[in-house]
Amino acid sequence: MRRIFHIDLDAFFVAVERVLDPSLEGRPVVVGGRPGSRGVVACASYETRAHGLRAGTPLAKAYRLCPHAVYLEGHFHHYQRVSEAFMAILGRYSPFLEPVGIDEAYLEMTGFESLYGTLRSAALRIKGDVHKELGVVASIGIASSKVAAKVASDYDKPDGLVEIPPGGDAAFLAPLPVDELPGVGPRTAQVLLQRLGATTVGELARLSPPVLRRHLGAWGDLLHLWANGQDSSPVTNVSAPPKSISRETTFPQDVADQGVLLATLRYLTERVGAELRREDRKARCVVAKVRYGDFRTVTHQHSLRTPASHDQAIFDTGALLLLRTLRERPGKVRLIGIGVADLVEDTHQLALLETPIDRLERLSRAMDAVRQKYGFTSLQTGRTLPLRRLYPVDEHGYVLKTSCLSR
Repeated sequence: MRRIFHIDLDAFFVAVERVLDPSLEGRPVVVGGRPGSRGVVACASYETRAHGLRAGTPLAKAYRLCPHAVYLEGHFHHYQRVSEAFMAILGRYSPFLEPVGIDEAYLEMTGFESLYGTLRSAALRIKGDVHKELGVVASIGIASSKVAAKVASDYDKPDGLVEIPPGGDAAFLAPLPVDELPGVGPRTAQVLLQRLGATTVGELARLSPPVLRRHLGAWGDLLHLWANGQDSSPVTNVSAPPKSISRETTFPQDVADQGVLLATLRYLTERVGAELRREDRKARCVVAKVRYGDFRTVTHQHSLRTPASHDQAIFDTGALLLLRTLRERPGKVRLIGIGVADLVEDTHQLALLETPIDRLERLSRAMDAVRQKYGFTSLQTGRTLPLRRLYPVDEHGYVLKTSCLSR
């Protein structure tokens, strides 16, 4: 029978901040922004959770609930570095590694007992290596399926280790609330409770698939399998190409100046374009997002005639969408974002003569190489220079709102 590990780093952003500043150990810590600033909590330490803080809590509300916490902007480049080291540690234990986020991954460990003894021993070794080498704490769930392993890793946090006996996934899941299953949010949980009377995973498992399908569509079929401990999806280290890429940021104060808005849009575009090219993808669609001071959010999108990955095509389209939004609804802007979607493989057909688009693509990739070596702001367009008056700069670029992961 399969044996799957799900390894999850506990309160990851906070844990890294405590490695950087040991004086934070044992204190309530919030990563996402300073008290009174905009945005939401990106990560809250376990000491704050008794006060009701969670990821996604607005910072203003978080401060009212827990004013004695230490509030930090965060250092996303440090989180990325620790994440890469974390994945390298896991890769030493099994070649079948599937990262599913910056701070969690699956390991296929079926048949590895001959190398490590019991799989529980292997899990303890992984936890020890992660803590010794990185200074952070991992929780691990062991099960016969991915879905049960993920639930198990959350069952006894922090610093948990839960091993479900082979074949025991359904019995382990049965008494748990339905929202413990991955993907069951408040809306789905409400449907299951109010329409179908299912409050636990076991009650969900006993519902017939046709009934679930009638209320939840195809998602109901998958939930029924998961509730019964059935998940045959493999652990794969071949990551699927992204379906979309986006960046957004919240301004410290509402902004009406179109020059500042366009400068910010350009910078976010360059971050999106750099990631798009790293993935060797081109975009067929550009999406611009604007959130006003009254929290109304407007999103417009436009399809490109020809798939593109160079910054100019993305920015030109995004700027048109932004200006259109501001004409339709004037007002001060709280948040701005840009993204690309409908991504395709970056294939290039050789031509006798180089086109202007070819030159822009080559220019963007040349700028990527320089920025990779000397820092993102080592090369800037004139459009982004006004941002120096608004944001501090470090070796990784402008320091925007970490809670939006817009760097």
